[in-house]
Amino acid sequence: MKRGWRLLAAVCALVIGTYAYMAQSGALELQSTNPADAYYNLLVQGFRAGQLSLKKEAPPGLAQLADPYDPSANNRYRSVPYLTHDLSYYKGRLYLYFGVTPALILFWPFVALTGHWLLHKEAVVVFCTMGFLASVGILHAVWRRYFADVSIGVVGACVLALGLATGAPVLLSQSDVYEVPISCGYMLTIMALGAIWCALHEPERSWRWLAVASAAYGLAVGARPNLLFGGLILLVPVIAAYCQQRRFWTLLMAATVPIMLIGLGLMLYNDLRFGSPLEFGGHYQLAGQRQVTLQFFSPRYLWVNFRIYFLEPAHWSARPPFVLAASVPLLPAGYMQVRRPFAVLTNVPLVWLSLAVPLTWWIRSDQAGSILRWFVGATALLFVMCALTLEFYCSSSFRYEMDFLPALVLLAVIGILGLERALTKRTVWRRAVRCGWGLMLIFSVAFNLLASLQYYAEAQNGLGDDLLHAGNVSEAVGHYQQALRIYPDYADAHESLGNALMQLGKQSEAIVQYEQALRSNPDYVEAHCNLGVALLQAGRIPEAMGHWEQALQINPDLVEALDNLGAALLRLGRVPEAIARYEQALRINPDDAEARNSLAHLRSPQ
Repeated sequence: MKRGWRLLAAVCALVIGTYAYMAQSGALELQSTNPADAYYNLLVQGFRAGQLSLKKEAPPGLAQLADPYDPSANNRYRSVPYLTHDLSYYKGRLYLYFGVTPALILFWPFVALTGHWLLHKEAVVVFCTMGFLASVGILHAVWRRYFADVSIGVVGACVLALGLATGAPVLLSQSDVYEVPISCGYMLTIMALGAIWCALHEPERSWRWLAVASAAYGLAVGARPNLLFGGLILLVPVIAAYCQQRRFWTLLMAATVPIMLIGLGLMLYNDLRFGSPLEFGGHYQLAGQRQVTLQFFSPRYLWVNFRIYFLEPAHWSARPPFVLAASVPLLPAGYMQVRRPFAVLTNVPLVWLSLAVPLTWWIRSDQAGSILRWFVGATALLFVMCALTLEFYCSSSFRYEMDFLPALVLLAVIGILGLERALTKRTVWRRAVRCGWGLMLIFSVAFNLLASLQYYAEAQNGLGDDLLHAGNVSEAVGHYQQALRIYPDYADAHESLGNALMQLGKQSEAIVQYEQALRSNPDYVEAHCNLGVALLQAGRIPEAMGHWEQALQINPDLVEALDNLGAALLRLGRVPEAIARYEQALRINPDDAEARNSLAHLRSPQ
């Protein structure tokens, strides 16, 4: 038994150590060297100052804009030095759209107890670790009560799956303000599941445990409002008691009152901030896309999100980072963006073992098996409701999968226990099946770890873009190079590095980077345009024109390429052709100042 405990402790230590090692700050957090400026710490400072807004002044220029939510107009205020990207702007104040729960249960207590500010990446490690340990606690309870004859080695493998096949490694590779509420919601939903387990197995104290589950789930909704419908799992012990003809009114009150009180608190919080109990600030975000009129949820997003989250296979490469993003299907009107999610059915094959869960109650048809069925039903309901909610949303991202993937992996490991129990007396079959799910586990864990590399490179590239925009060119170059060390074929990083090198006057090196970007992505319009500019400056005019022509083949309405072609043709003395290009640019964009000024100069009396 001691050896078994040591094995489980070793696996847990391995997972937690991996979390700590992999955690990297995202681009928003890396833009500031002061932890106090992290968004959640600014929210805590606001609370301590007696206000619901952040302890951060809104840039005065925002109020002077005709439409402060227009991305092109507010772009200069979202990056360095103002750093307001993805904050909510309302009546001259800045608010945090992301859930308040992490500030209340971690960031505020931490600074109150230690006097130090917590980084976002540290908070994500804490939440992921606690969620992982809670899921291990559930697995251990299931094993000891229902599958005690399953070997400790199998349980250790299941613990590894709960830690490294759930999307947590990918989440940790970009630990920014976005990942904080997601990891917090993960932790609290798993804790709520653990309390439901206790409520089902301890009838004499079931109402207490259910009240704990209700409070935990209410706080999870406070972190991630889209988890709301998963709260139906709180009714599972109530329905179980009703079916067993036990008194259930006390359980119903325990299941509903805490979450309702927390919900009323959230509605009051929203009303005091935005004048509406159902407005969390999403419509007032200062983001790369206009949010005010955006339809966040719609049935027309259902099929494309289902394909993205469950069906589309990732692309594999023989070069690092080996796992590349899946192809993006045709997006419906109004859909906002796809942030490289990975489909779980094709890329995390371990989850298919959730289909073996029925074995657990075919083996146990007694009262104990009935209780296990209720718990498995609650876990399955959590997965379905959280996944279904995301499928109606106007955007998809790898980090969103933490809302449903941990519950699905928990079902899968229970399925593994069921398989092991069902094949106890069939040694040959058990070994074959064990090899099968072992390979599925190895593939799923490896995929999670490799997929995180691309997202880490993306974070480095994003930070480089922000630094370049702020004029910190040399620092930006370092981050682009770091991204390319991890992902040598990263076209965006090559193109961005080329832009930075051009600003440093390193024209020949910039040309090399643009050419590498085009080798990775031959249809990269921006790389064609920028390479043309660099070649023009180097006196290689025909080559430059060739790249602008290629850009126009990809995007015929690209005014920038038409203007550049006009300028190059003028240098070659081909005035009529230059005029034709400028006129074409004006037909596309009548406000194109470069084309208008050039034509005016060409047509003016000499």
